[in-house]
Amino acid sequence: MIEKLLVLQDRDQRRLALESQLRAVPRDIAAVEQKIAAGQSAREAAHGELLQLEVKKKAIENEIGSAAERQARYKSQQLQVRKNDEYQALGVEIAHTQSEIETLEEEELRVMYAIDEAKQKLAAAGEELQRTTSGHEARIGALRERETSLQSELQQAQEAVAAARSLLDEPVRRLYDRLATKPGLPVVVAIQEGKCGGCHLKISSNVDSERRKADQLVTCDQCGRIVYGEP
Repeated sequence: MIEKLLVLQDRDQRRLALESQLRAVPRDIAAVEQKIAAGQSAREAAHGELLQLEVKKKAIENEIGSAAERQARYKSQQLQVRKNDEYQALGVEIAHTQSEIETLEEEELRVMYAIDEAKQKLAAAGEELQRTTSGHEARIGALRERETSLQSELQQAQEAVAAARSLLDEPVRRLYDRLATKPGLPVVVAIQEGKCGGCHLKISSNVDSERRKADQLVTCDQCGRIVYGEP
């Protein structure tokens, strides 16, 4: 009986390991997909930054154009006035507008430098995305292939478990199932130096005596696991 239980336990552990590996595959795929998304987000952020700078440059150009129009109007008016104080006032406006234009042109120059840097950043992000995406997609493909392989292995393992269970009587299966749920595998353990191989506590003399009988299963009086040992 113990031999059949050990076979079932071994096959059950194999099944559980495969189920665990299968559950990990979607998480691994999601992690890789997050890396791809992060690369795409970096590229989109770089593209957005470039667009904002270009919009800012256009706004500055419009401000320069408006200031230049005002300055031209002031100069035209200055040629038409006859009073000196009006002429001087327009001169002040012309100088003020010129200063405004120069300030805007300096800002425009800084934005143009920033645009050049943003373009380089965007190009680098695009290259990095292209370089890494192919590797990530290959990784996802490999994971999906592994998922298919694991599913096939799991089916075989489940069939092996079913075959091993069929060799056991119903009461034995119920006991095994109860123990497999709590405390969990392994539930069929060897006695080592008078101690349970599961909880590692010393078994009673009564358990040690009973386990020597080949006609019944014996459980640890501490943790409830099925115990066995050399006769």
